[in-house]
Amino acid sequence: MMTSKIGDLLLRVNDPSDLRKLKVEELPKLCGEIREFIIDIISTNPGHLGASLGTVELTVAIHYVFNTPFDKIIWDVGHQAYTHKILTGRKDTFFTNRMYKGISGFPRMSESEYDAFGTGHSSTSISAALGMGVASNLNNERDRHHVAIIGDGAISGGMAMEAMNNAGVSNANLLVILNDNGIAIDKNVGAIKDYLADIVTSGTYNKIRDKIWLMLGGGTRYGKNSRAIIRQIGNALKLTLLKRSNLFEAFNFRYFGPVDGHDVTRLVKLLEDMKKIHGPKLLHVVTVKGKGYKRAEQEQTIYHAPGVFDKDTGEIQEDKCHNQPPKYQTVFGRTIIELAEKNPMILGITPAMSTGCSLNIMMNKMPERAFDVGIAEQHAVTFSAGLAASGMIPFCNVYSSFMQRAYDQIIHDVALQKLNVVFCLDRSGLVGEDGATHHGSYDLAFLNCIPNMTVSAPMNEEDLRNLMYTAQLGGKGPFAIRYPRGRGVMPQWKTAFRELPIGKGRMTCDGADAAIISIGHVGNDALIACKELEQQGIYVAHYDMIFLKPLDIELLNEIFLKFKKIVTVEDGTIIGGLGSAIIDFMVENGYTAQVKKLGIPDYFVEQGTIAELHHECGYDKEGIIATLKSMLRDSLKE
Repeated sequence: MMTSKIGDLLLRVNDPSDLRKLKVEELPKLCGEIREFIIDIISTNPGHLGASLGTVELTVAIHYVFNTPFDKIIWDVGHQAYTHKILTGRKDTFFTNRMYKGISGFPRMSESEYDAFGTGHSSTSISAALGMGVASNLNNERDRHHVAIIGDGAISGGMAMEAMNNAGVSNANLLVILNDNGIAIDKNVGAIKDYLADIVTSGTYNKIRDKIWLMLGGGTRYGKNSRAIIRQIGNALKLTLLKRSNLFEAFNFRYFGPVDGHDVTRLVKLLEDMKKIHGPKLLHVVTVKGKGYKRAEQEQTIYHAPGVFDKDTGEIQEDKCHNQPPKYQTVFGRTIIELAEKNPMILGITPAMSTGCSLNIMMNKMPERAFDVGIAEQHAVTFSAGLAASGMIPFCNVYSSFMQRAYDQIIHDVALQKLNVVFCLDRSGLVGEDGATHHGSYDLAFLNCIPNMTVSAPMNEEDLRNLMYTAQLGGKGPFAIRYPRGRGVMPQWKTAFRELPIGKGRMTCDGADAAIISIGHVGNDALIACKELEQQGIYVAHYDMIFLKPLDIELLNEIFLKFKKIVTVEDGTIIGGLGSAIIDFMVENGYTAQVKKLGIPDYFVEQGTIAELHHECGYDKEGIIATLKSMLRDSLKE
């Protein structure tokens, strides 16, 4: 039940039709109430704070001006869409945001008619909006507007550039709103970032442009020709003052801006004017991530998604338990430094996730050997391939769900050429509250079918260190190490490096009644299940494969000769992963056994805590125990 205080104006707004009944003069007050409401909820139910605080005024203006849901609004990535959710019928359920069985933290078509397109990964909004715009033209709905809101980090992604290239030669009624706050999760990088900074910081250009706009009556005084005049003068100004022409107009977009993204009344007027202009156009708005909450403005990376915090002081609630196991991300970040200090060929690469994956540790200590390439997974992989082709050993750290976007590059540019790129797939398996768009469900399956690949997963921190050490010894070819989000199991984790034999697993617990075969961190739950079953007189052996590819054939022969009841456990899809590989081995080698696969089922798992989702999917400790008991029921004494 929601207990957060709701402001007087926000109390009256249950959907955009209510919003449009307000006077323009009331909108700044409404924005303040929305901002306080978001802070109130997110302080106790963690979510993406900074991005949504930065788009309050923009969102209010969009829904005030456009006839949603008839007009289509697409939020790139979607973690900045909390105000959108609050204004579109989900105010009373917003306290369930990102909770198990609650509303999603991202736009979802099945959740609301106002969510025109589901988004969770970046740089997709312009493509989707263009598709909708073309469809509207074909359906003779030329009065329908299509708005894509994309950040300055996401617009640098290749897919966004591809979409603009296509949109610029269309007649789709498309408005791209560039939300420019200078930061994604970490600071943005690259030439486009510098270009946008030039536009925003050129006070001379902006002042002259504004005066010309006013002189020509906001682009209307002299009819349609006045806009062409403004555009020509603007281009000349940019060439003179910025020493470059307008990038967006090179894509044949009509460019407007930059404008203050927190001036809601001016935004309303601008959007009303832009509704009258058909075809592709871009509005450049400048916002502050975390706007209106001092700590979020000052510490934008930390307050992107700060967890539970005190809304009055901004203090983040930290886990006070001492001597805890570290996060796998920390182990990666510390270990790559150790290895790089000994091996000068090692480099670190990440596509815009340096803090999340802990490569920022290397970037601070060895800035010349660590590269954030921006939101560009495909480029990250082929850039790594080029480095490897020149004798370097790149550790390419990408979140598992984002690596899906670079599948062709893994195959064509790395595996086909047997290049020694080390893929560290962070956030593999179910990741929790981010939900279906972010779960790393598929990497085991989609990597297993690629020739020349080594595919591995550590059961603990020591394994992660040793896999990283093994991968950089040279001549290993493409080498994938996948590990989950969160903490491991070893408080004393910094052990001496040891080379692991490729394709060799191990038995961690002996037994006679049945066997569990697992890969990765979930092996710890399997091992606990074995210990608890032993107390009940059921003796189950546990085998940790470590490597999915190549499989330990010798170990599997040993298992199938001894056991007729086998459970496979993996934090990945049960289709095409470890379980499938084990059954393939059994069939190909003429063994007969009852094999039960536990893992992520064949549906998109939604959001919740990792524990809740593992339980739903049946491969937590309780699920493993229940499965084994069911399989052994006939042979157990009542």
